[in-house]
Amino acid sequence: MTLERPPKLLLLDSASLYFRAFYGVPDQRKDPGEPPTNAVRGFLDMIASLVTTFQPTHLVACWDNDWRPKFRVDAIPTYKTHRLADGSLEEEQVPDDLSPQVSVIRDALAALGIARVGADGYEADDVIGTLVHQHRGGMPVDVVTGDRDLFQLVDDAHGIRVVYTARGGVRDPDLVDQAFLAAKYAVPTGSAYADMAVLRGDTSDGLPGVAGIGEKTAAALIERYGDLPTLLTAVADGDPALKGAQRTRLEAALSYLEVAPAVVRVAHDAPVAEHDGALPTEVADVDLLGRLAEDYGLTNSFKRVLAAFDII
Repeated sequence: MTLERPPKLLLLDSASLYFRAFYGVPDQRKDPGEPPTNAVRGFLDMIASLVTTFQPTHLVACWDNDWRPKFRVDAIPTYKTHRLADGSLEEEQVPDDLSPQVSVIRDALAALGIARVGADGYEADDVIGTLVHQHRGGMPVDVVTGDRDLFQLVDDAHGIRVVYTARGGVRDPDLVDQAFLAAKYAVPTGSAYADMAVLRGDTSDGLPGVAGIGEKTAAALIERYGDLPTLLTAVADGDPALKGAQRTRLEAALSYLEVAPAVVRVAHDAPVAEHDGALPTEVADVDLLGRLAEDYGLTNSFKRVLAAFDII
């Protein structure tokens, strides 16, 4: 049946989803000595639900090989510093009961035959951006994430949208296209969203933005000038339409505005490895699947995924 589906690529922002699963799925352990499994079960159930709903022919779990890449930290040292584990300059703060589940998720993806793709020195966002760039025009792409940073990839002309899980989860997500961006943020395109996001900043990522310029003002500036480079040219050329406090704020933030776009915009050329992203038509490793099902009580979750794949 999967071969009859029209081509479509589903890209998973894996960490976004398994963090959501960890906090949203109850821990059903009766014995605290047993391994935690709520994030694994939730992640697998999300895959089953997403495949059933969106009917992709291709599926890739995108991975953070580096959650805080050096090139972003070099540009803006505050990038994600609030997420560092205590006393660490590199490790992300992850709940104790989630850490051991990440390796189980990796094994589960391998057993099922779902492509898991990362790139050394890059975040999952960059892997997603690169795969979107590679497949643009070849097939529609749905990006599943709870991170609005990826709204920058929205492109109606090429069938690229974001399945945004932050509010309604995977069962009732926001489907972010250009109409959504216009209605919610007053920007017409994904690229314009990225420019607006540079000006606005994002405290959740340690990006200060331009002091005194919030979302509405940022969107209005991008609407007036078309894009961030044109706005910065207007600042440099003394455009009389930019005056008073607004000009002062932009001038004070010029050093930030020079480096922030490279931090905010996802890469389109991350060194992703060759992979087969086609939806699995059979279990890749039956023995591993069986061990995981028995050791972690994942039988029902695996059954739901396999049913979504039309394997059983």
